[in-house]
Amino acid sequence: QDRHGLLGKLAETLAETNRTVDLCKLCGSITLKEKNPCSLCTDSRRDRETLCVVEDPTDIPVIEKAGVFRGRYHALLGKLSPMEGEGPQHIRYKALINRVREDGVTEILLALNTDVESDATAQFLHEELSRMGIKVTRLARGIPVGSGIAYTDATTIGQAIRNRESW
Repeated sequence: QDRHGLLGKLAETLAETNRTVDLCKLCGSITLKEKNPCSLCTDSRRDRETLCVVEDPTDIPVIEKAGVFRGRYHALLGKLSPMEGEGPQHIRYKALINRVREDGVTEILLALNTDVESDATAQFLHEELSRMGIKVTRLARGIPVGSGIAYTDATTIGQAIRNRESW
């Protein structure tokens, strides 16, 4: 096929995706338009009182693959970035607060990235949600499984020491 044939096929695929795929109206995850809310939000076996908050919908399948989290999700669709002028109004913060109130959420697990903006977002959410009496937890940080101390940076070693567990 020529280059124009490939571009046409790509354009068709993007148009089809636009017609059939949407963000879940509850959690913000990627879902089919005909299955909105998504299967994770409508699964009655999942714990409604625990929400795992992620920055991006593509983080949800990664967490699901671990097979340990049985609550529901909430994608912020971004993070706070004061340097870029992006505050709480630029993420799905109000939707999160509404879900906490409406669904009787008692715990929020923050599964955010580890950069400066994500840490600022986590701190903001922790402060706001704690004021509401919500238990806020965060993913532990430390040495990756299968890695060695010699290959780990000092910041990660420090996090691992601070987040150490008892046996």
